[in-house]
Amino acid sequence: MSQQLIHPVFPASILKLDNGLTFIHQEIPTTPVVVADVWVRAGAAREPEQWFGMAHFLEHMIFKGTATIAPGAFDYKIENRGGVSNAATSHDYAHYCVTTAAPYLEDTLPYLAELLVNAAIPEDEFLRERDVVLEEIRSCYDDPEWLGFQSLIKNVYPQHPYGRSVLGTEQELMQQSADDMRCFHRAHYQPENMTVVIVGGIEQAKAWELVNQSFANFAPPIDCPPSITAKQPLIQGIQRQELCLPRIEQGRLLMAWTAPGVDQLRTAYGLDVLSVFLTEGRTSRLVRDLREEQQLVYGVCSNFSLQKESSLFTITAWLEPENIEKVEYLIRNHLHDLQTEGIREQELARMRRLLCNEYAFSTETPNQLTGLYGYYNTIAQAEVATTYPQQVQSFTSQELQQLAKQYLSPQNYAVTILKPC
Repeated sequence: MSQQLIHPVFPASILKLDNGLTFIHQEIPTTPVVVADVWVRAGAAREPEQWFGMAHFLEHMIFKGTATIAPGAFDYKIENRGGVSNAATSHDYAHYCVTTAAPYLEDTLPYLAELLVNAAIPEDEFLRERDVVLEEIRSCYDDPEWLGFQSLIKNVYPQHPYGRSVLGTEQELMQQSADDMRCFHRAHYQPENMTVVIVGGIEQAKAWELVNQSFANFAPPIDCPPSITAKQPLIQGIQRQELCLPRIEQGRLLMAWTAPGVDQLRTAYGLDVLSVFLTEGRTSRLVRDLREEQQLVYGVCSNFSLQKESSLFTITAWLEPENIEKVEYLIRNHLHDLQTEGIREQELARMRRLLCNEYAFSTETPNQLTGLYGYYNTIAQAEVATTYPQQVQSFTSQELQQLAKQYLSPQNYAVTILKPC
């Protein structure tokens, strides 16, 4: 067994298999449940240009069997033991999760490992599942929220993978082959790109042995076309676009700013605090003014999305189309006030309380913990997952004001407007 990495406040153990795979374990003796979550650095940002949409499509195909597991056999195995499975793909990762009663993990984890390590990607299943993914893409075009957000990020990230849909397009998927996907899988589904997180009612020694046995026989990696060279976004002035959609009744105003990626984690946490300051609760600046007092919007929210290379800060309002111009102007004024007048100590205390409570509520279950550890270990290091409350508590009003000046410019942002036709 390799040397264990120690972190003074990190409650889980981090181990390395000889092949380079990372294993994270936390025992919770009081729960009868175990969650195993496998994270892979094989998101859409790793796709070469001719294979856009491949990472998400591969997530579907992983469950279509191997030389020893028939399509559908994994689902039957999990469900027959009362468990559930799930999977997701983003730009930065793909991950695959199994939740089961503790005694059944040794029956189910080897199945998941076999699928991930030795995916067969059969030709006939590839063609059938492609139709499923194509239908998923088509259905998104009926969703105004999806259309608005995709338009916004394309505007923000014109020369970066973050600016395109993880799903790809119909045209892109139709040009791909099962051989292409096998190449992408062999290149990226390798132990050095994987983190297996197990949390729940299982001892470390038993979990370690199970992971070591299950994730042992990787095929050698092969070369595939390189991903595109990404250019960091630079928003100069107000980058505006407007969409007219036939099936919406309310307008949407979406505003966005870029921010540093995970390599500047304190900055990211500070922008998370500012997001709460602007729209979390009735007493937040934008909600109180735009919704409660002036009644110009039906709803308004802000969100900070932490990403590996470049993070995204957004403000979204749902409103009548005739109020869009005024609301955008008022939001810019609020940002100016934030940068010139700062934040009162009472407001800062409220934000600290809200965010620390939200963090506590989001780290209660095995599912939440495996997601937290796996996500951070995939885009950074797992140990930083537990530093959030201490970081939030340490921000001063002056530091937050400076972050607002640096990253939330009222003069430089992207905006997408949705109006009914």
